[in-house]
Amino acid sequence: MAASAQPLAALAVKGSAESFAVRRIYCVGRNYADHVREMGGDPSREAPFFFAKPADALVPNGGDVPYPPRTSNLHHEVELVVAIGEGGSAIPTTSALTHVAGYAVGNDLTRRDLQSQQREKGLPWEISKGFDHSAPMTALHPVALVGHPDRARIWLDVNGTLRQDATLDQMVWSVPEIIAELSTFFRLERGDLIFTGTPAGIGALVPGDAVRAGIQGFDELHHRIVAAR
Repeated sequence: MAASAQPLAALAVKGSAESFAVRRIYCVGRNYADHVREMGGDPSREAPFFFAKPADALVPNGGDVPYPPRTSNLHHEVELVVAIGEGGSAIPTTSALTHVAGYAVGNDLTRRDLQSQQREKGLPWEISKGFDHSAPMTALHPVALVGHPDRARIWLDVNGTLRQDATLDQMVWSVPEIIAELSTFFRLERGDLIFTGTPAGIGALVPGDAVRAGIQGFDELHHRIVAAR
């Protein structure tokens, strides 16, 4: 018997009835100096490093996130998400923004205990970052609506208590620099998403927690952590 095809992951597009099909989800690590410090790292401006989440980790805005298995320390990480609209390889920094279709607010959910174990052993981060439901996200906000935000406030609260609060200009590597560097490792294509790193203030989540997050000028991201299914 032939296997049925799985539906493609897609983001709603603000102001449109269309959707944005998601091809890949890339993520940038350690891209806010204060977050690097809170994780015990050196915030010097080293080359960015990347990891990935599967496209079907995406959770549409307002969806529930089941508490993942094999962890007792699930953390939130609010991030600006870049959506690639035009592909390319070795994209120059000077033209990188012309490849952007729009932006979203995302939460890079992380099994922090597993990440710490993997990091200590020098092992990949996939089991701590790429699990099911690990990428809640707002609708895609086209560039025509929000421009290219580079100084906007980025924040996250849990149950009404503010935990993360920063501005996008605190990123170590800018969006054009991230796109340029990533495109030397992979050919970027329409449908690729890039999580650009999180500011300080990460913290634990438990079932029942209500998460709200935002970037100035964007719709708010909201989701709830629910008991494991």
